[in-house]
Amino acid sequence: MSYVTSIVERLRAAGCVFAEEEAGLLAAAATDDVHLAGMVARRVDGEPLEHVVGWAEFCGLRVEVGAGAFVPRRRTEFLVQEAVELARPGAVVLDLCCGVGALGAAVAAQVPGGVELHVADIDPAALAYARRNVAPYGGSVWEGDLYGALPAELRGRVDVLVVNAPYVPTGEIGLMPPEARDHEPLVSLDGGSDGLDVHRRVAAEAARWLAPGGHLLIETSVRQAPLTASALTGGGLEVRAVTSEELYATVVIGRAPAPAV
Repeated sequence: MSYVTSIVERLRAAGCVFAEEEAGLLAAAATDDVHLAGMVARRVDGEPLEHVVGWAEFCGLRVEVGAGAFVPRRRTEFLVQEAVELARPGAVVLDLCCGVGALGAAVAAQVPGGVELHVADIDPAALAYARRNVAPYGGSVWEGDLYGALPAELRGRVDVLVVNAPYVPTGEIGLMPPEARDHEPLVSLDGGSDGLDVHRRVAAEAARWLAPGGHLLIETSVRQAPLTASALTGGGLEVRAVTSEELYATVVIGRAPAPAV
């Protein structure tokens, strides 16, 4: 039995559905056999593959991640698609609750002519990765609790505000896959009693930070979309919801009032 075959069998026995692909990624990331053996052991023990290899693929980018960081999900690529359609060249783009900065980096990478990118999060460990991920796009990184992290000069200037805030209800955290609940920070998963505590806080102040006619895009679930939409409406935004059946993704979009003509 070859060494690679034995790795595949260990991964498959540990419950890895795509064991062959994972074995290839682990082998490519390893510097030597000892390093590879250590990475395989971490994966078999349940650590997310992205944490083990140090990156996640997101919107065609290789985004740096690591232990203790939230791994960007493929469904969130739908939010990026919607944001890119709304972002003009040179737009001020803010990725709030940015984690490792994947959304902001992906939007900046896809808007022709680039954007003025800002990302913010409360977690300093996540921001260490975000700084590297947004650096190619000249992104500014801010640490703090939601809008409290931001410089005052951004107020009323944000054209596109993207948010992938936690929206899992506290009582459902235990139902999440072990990779998430055991290895990602609780602050990036727990959305409060109904999952929408952070959504409400984002919505309450969004209009103050959005430029006239600017947009807030926030990921939610189909079940929670009406409540997320209600929060945005309560914040003074014009609201619509969009869904991708392919990615099982739902995004609520709020538009700030345009200036009177």
